[in-house]
Amino acid sequence: MQARAPARREALVIGGALGSQQALSQLLPQLPAAYRLPVIVVLHRHRHAQDMPRRWLSELCALPVSAIEDKAPIVPGQLHLCPANYHVLIEAARTFALSIEPPVNFARPSIDVLFESAAQVYGPELVGVLLSGASADGAAGLAAIKARGGLVYCQDPESAIERTMPEAGCSATRVDRIASPEAIGRELSELSP
Repeated sequence: MQARAPARREALVIGGALGSQQALSQLLPQLPAAYRLPVIVVLHRHRHAQDMPRRWLSELCALPVSAIEDKAPIVPGQLHLCPANYHVLIEAARTFALSIEPPVNFARPSIDVLFESAAQVYGPELVGVLLSGASADGAAGLAAIKARGGLVYCQDPESAIERTMPEAGCSATRVDRIASPEAIGRELSELSP
């Protein structure tokens, strides 16, 4: 029996809420400037806190950071930050779509909305990461990524400021790896084509 070659990875989606800034400060520095996957980050945050995460991520990450705009293309080697108060969806043309539909799991942007739409577009080429947070948002999305053959990670709940979100993700599907944010970042750094 011949072993199946691992899927080529085309995109990385990361979701988190309460405590995820600390997790990102450990994960993102592991990604080199030459990282070729697009990194799409969705955080639960106050709708008026528009620019602070973008500036903070730019200082933290070797990749260029951009705020997502409606119909903008998904660019490899760039960190795309979901705006506050909009759901972000991935379209078949590998562009972004912004939505002001009602909150999902009490959140807008919703991690599930991003993860589920990305899973439909990228299938087994997608990598999903669920970090610290105080709700179950992201669990169904992580399961959708796994169901389509993608690779899924959860922050170790023991390392999370708020363990509800990673525990929900681990309960929703068979997670490929549960680890600290730093360890996840090291593994993600090896997935770039």
